[in-house]
Order: sequence, then C-alpha cells, then structure tokens
Amino acid sequence: MSKICVITGKKALKGNYVSHSNIKTKRRFYPNLQEKKFYIPETDEWVVLKVSAKGIKHINRNGVLNSLQKAYDKGIIY
Repeated sequence: MSKICVITGKKALKGNYVSHSNIKTKRRFYPNLQEKKFYIPETDEWVVLKVSAKGIKHINRNGVLNSLQKAYDKGIIY
C-alpha cells in the first residue's frame, strides 16, 4: 500500500542527507501517516483510512463524509 494520505494527498518527498563535509546522499521524507478507524453516522458504518496528522485535524473539523467528498472532488481519491 502506498504512503499517501487519503484526505490531503500528502506523499513522500525526495531530498538529500548532507554530512558535515557537505557530501550528499539521497533520502526520503515520509508524511506522518496513521491508520485510523472513523465512524460515519450518516451511513452507520466504520471506515479505516490511512491519513496524515493534518488529515486527522481536517476530519475533526469538517467531518468524515465531508472530508472524503472534498478529497474526491480534488481528485485525491477515485
């Protein structure tokens, strides 16, 4: 399974480790993803989503169904 947030679309970025002698080697910056279970009262069901910490805050503010709909409209989820 990919390391992409379902709500915000955050994914891993590429960068460099930089040593004291300024030698650069490749590395990855991963988002803070959590696998979390959410309850949708409108449909009376539970869903498990892989979301970032910012995605969890977004869901707490706007609700699960509304957040999923916005992600679908933006094209993050299909």
